Amino acid sequence: MITRRCFCSSAPRPWLFAGLGNPGDKYKGTRHNVGFEMIDAFAKAQGIEMNTLNCKAIFGQGFVGDAPLLLAKPQTYMNLSGESTGALAAYYKLPLNRVIVFHDDMDLPCGVLRLQDKGGHGSHNGLKSVIYHFRGNREFARLRIGIGKPPGQMDPKAFLLQKFNASARERIDTALQEGVEGLKLLLLKGLTEGARRFNTEQKYKHIRLQTMPT
Repeated sequence: MITRRCFCSSAPRPWLFAGLGNPGDKYKGTRHNVGFEMIDAFAKAQGIEMNTLNCKAIFGQGFVGDAPLLLAKPQTYMNLSGESTGALAAYYKLPLNRVIVFHDDMDLPCGVLRLQDKGGHGSHNGLKSVIYHFRGNREFARLRIGIGKPPGQMDPKAFLLQKFNASARERIDTALQEGVEGLKLLLLKGLTEGARRFNTEQKYKHIRLQTMPT
C-alpha cells in the first residue's frame, strides 16, 4: 500500500516508471498505448493518483513499501516521448538505472512480458526518442509488453493504431496484472533478481502462446 511520506534527501532515490503511448481518446485502447495502460494498472493497484502534470506528462508519485516511486505518461505523442522522460529524469536527478520505460513490442506474442536492464530501440519510435534525450545512453530498463505481429501484409503502423480484438484484449488484461506483480517484486528485490524471477515465469508463457492466434 502507498504511504503518505515526503520525497526528501534522506529517502532512497526514487524509481521513475514511464509508460509510452499517445494522448487523447482517439488512441485509447490501441496496441501502441499499452505502456499507458500498464502505468494506469500499477497506479490503480497501489492507490497512486495520476492527477498532476509534470514535464509534459500526466504524473503521480508515492511509495510502495519503502520505495519512492514516480509514475509518468508522456503527453508529447509517441515519437517525442523522450522530451518528457528525459526532462523528468533530469529534474529528479535520477541515474538511468532508476528508470523503467514501459512500451509495446511486436517481437513478443500478445500478452507476453519481458523485463530488461538495457537494450536498443528495435525501431520503436518512442524508445528512439527516449534514447536521444538520454544523450544516446541505452542503459535504462524496459518492460516490453508483447502485442504480436501484424497479420499478413498489414502495415505495422495501422496495426499499432488498431484496438485489440476480444481474445487479444483478454490476454493484455491478464498481462497487465502480471506486470503489476512483477514490478512490485522488482521494487522489493531489485531489478536483477526481480527480472530473473519474472522473466522465468514469462518464458513458459511465451512458449505456450507463441503458436496461438490472437
